[in-house]
Amino acid sequence: MMMGWNIFPFVAIAVVLLAAVGAVVALRSRERSGWAMLFMGLGIVAMTLFIALLWQTLQRPPLRTMGETRLWYSFFLLVAGLFTYARWRYRWIMLFATILATVFIVINILKPEIHDQTLMPALQSAWFVPHVSVYMFSYALFGCATLLAVVALVRPALELDGVIERLIYGGMAFLTIGMLTGALWAKDAWGAYWSWDAKEAWAVATWSLYLVAIHLAPSVMNHRSRRLFYITLIFAFLSLQMCWYGVNYLPSAQTSVHTYNQ
Repeated sequence: MMMGWNIFPFVAIAVVLLAAVGAVVALRSRERSGWAMLFMGLGIVAMTLFIALLWQTLQRPPLRTMGETRLWYSFFLLVAGLFTYARWRYRWIMLFATILATVFIVINILKPEIHDQTLMPALQSAWFVPHVSVYMFSYALFGCATLLAVVALVRPALELDGVIERLIYGGMAFLTIGMLTGALWAKDAWGAYWSWDAKEAWAVATWSLYLVAIHLAPSVMNHRSRRLFYITLIFAFLSLQMCWYGVNYLPSAQTSVHTYNQ
């Protein structure tokens, strides 16, 4: 195993501990806590330094394999959690983001063998980094929004609609940019903007579900369809998981250009 992934468990422990301390401090503080943001920020810095080291070690952007996208997803979850807390002061969000990021970090620790693959020719494109990183950031925003939607279903009195809607709008913007850059990349690499393979079909389904959610948002529907809004977000996030990695297990994935090697 190459050097970057040899030290990942130690970096992961530091990142999770720093993020967890920040999350607990935020949870215990009634006002926005600078200490909470500092600890979460240090965790993000540690993850950033590891990604930079891995990039240098691999001599390519660490965005190729499923494990590498999980790494970025963990990173962006922490970023999204910190941003949401700093902007809207919702005390639980950093804890949720930390728990979800930890799940993906643990998976990467348990599957270290999938990170040392070289880039296929089609991935040696200027569109590679912006396309995948924009997608991962949108996934992180949707992940935070989904966690809040689940909480809002259980405890509707918390009034989380405004934060959820803003996260969805941001996620939708980045998801759309990701789809557009992907189409341009496909045209450059394969001569067609869209091929309707399994991943692209699920991408359209996911985008459509989030579009439906936006039109069901309480600010649009005058709070009459809150539960339907939250449930739609949950189904949209499940569709996103299918788009991200679930399609790899479909028979049609064997001939798809989007399949990550396991």
